[in-house]
Amino acid sequence: MPRLPDWTCAVGDGQRLDLFLWYTRFAKTRSAAQAIAEAGTLRLDGRRIDRAHACVRVGSVLAFPCHGVIRVIRVESLPGRRGPAPEAQACYADLDLRHAKGVDAPGAAA
Repeated sequence: MPRLPDWTCAVGDGQRLDLFLWYTRFAKTRSAAQAIAEAGTLRLDGRRIDRAHACVRVGSVLAFPCHGVIRVIRVESLPGRRGPAPEAQACYADLDLRHAKGVDAPGAAA
C-alpha cells in the first residue's frame, strides 16, 4: 500500500482539521472552522495549513489566532462529537502559559 501524504487521513488514523476545531469548540460552526483552517494562519506541527481537510492526529501541535491571541495546543485525544465544554477541553493540552491550567501554571495554587 502506498504511503499517504502527512496531511491526509486514513480511516481511523486521524481527524479532519475543521472537525477537530468545531468539536473542541474553537469555532461555533463547522463553516467557521473551515474558514479558520483555510485562512492560512494556522500551523499544524510547524507547517502552514490552508485546507480544512488536513489531518490532525494525537500528539499534533496546532498554533492559530483565536479571539485576538495566538493559541498553541497539543492534541491529546480525538473527539467523536461536539460535546460539552469540559469534554472538549479534555481533548487538548494548552501549551501557552497564559491559558494553561494545573499545577505548573503561573498563579496556580501551590
